[in-house]
Amino acid sequence: MLGSIFLFVFLSSARCAEILYDGRAQPDFDATSVLDNSTGPYLTAVRGSEAASYYTHFISDALYPTPLWGDPFGCSEDPIAISIDNSSVFVPGGNASNAQFGFRRTELIAQKNFSIAQLTAISQVNTTAFHFSIAADDTKPLNVTHEYQVVFIETSDGSHVFEAQLGSPFTNPTGTLPAADAQNIKIRDHSLNELFSTPLTPECWHNFAVVIDWDNLTLAVFYSAEAQPLELVSTTKANQGAISGPNGQGEFHFGVLKLPLVNPSDPSNEQSDVVHHGIQEGTTEGLLYSGIFIEKVGASGPTLSGPL
Repeated sequence: MLGSIFLFVFLSSARCAEILYDGRAQPDFDATSVLDNSTGPYLTAVRGSEAASYYTHFISDALYPTPLWGDPFGCSEDPIAISIDNSSVFVPGGNASNAQFGFRRTELIAQKNFSIAQLTAISQVNTTAFHFSIAADDTKPLNVTHEYQVVFIETSDGSHVFEAQLGSPFTNPTGTLPAADAQNIKIRDHSLNELFSTPLTPECWHNFAVVIDWDNLTLAVFYSAEAQPLELVSTTKANQGAISGPNGQGEFHFGVLKLPLVNPSDPSNEQSDVVHHGIQEGTTEGLLYSGIFIEKVGASGPTLSGPL
């Protein structure tokens, strides 16, 4: 249970990992510098009209990070709370004509030394594991009649190398809502094939590692809850539709991207344009993140538990 007191045992599966990117929020992170000025491991451009620290917070008390990677009593990292509201309309390039009125979104993009390209060059070659832990924010519940994309690598054409998805998939016309598995976190490949699904149960950290072989274009998924070591839940599979080289690489995002519902009042040619059109309620919603990092994967596979 999140925030509960329990005994934590460092498991034998812990080993020395070669971390290529560490997105775990350190307790000394200053929100103004790290978030509002993007001086740390995150580029915070994908947000609404308010400062980045309005939508994203480092939680230094009242909530422990995932216990998978370290002693929760030592608070080796601060959980990250990411939220959206009706102001969360991203305007790419600051050009009002590009405003994404269909979406509500707040995302952190991984960067190294202020550079996404520098991180991509070392983290999207050979075989790497993208680690992340997600928990429900009970104070800002999601509206699961909508679709949410909450972790993904976005390529230059807008597609995703893989993604973690919640809620009810967008369809036009709108189907039965909410979908039967709307409360589940789904890991999907480039072609949106579901590789793994598990309920986003409350008061629980859900830990994931998505292992990507960039040469052979395959994916494998590991999962655990709370302090349990990661286990393989989806064996290595071809990443359908993925391509190699720079066009198959992209930006590593985590946060809340909420898709709209179809607005029947929109012209028919606009009803599938999820970026610019559709229904949004404007409610405040969010998720909690912890354990964000990328590691190089060798023959022994990804790291399954801490200390790390």
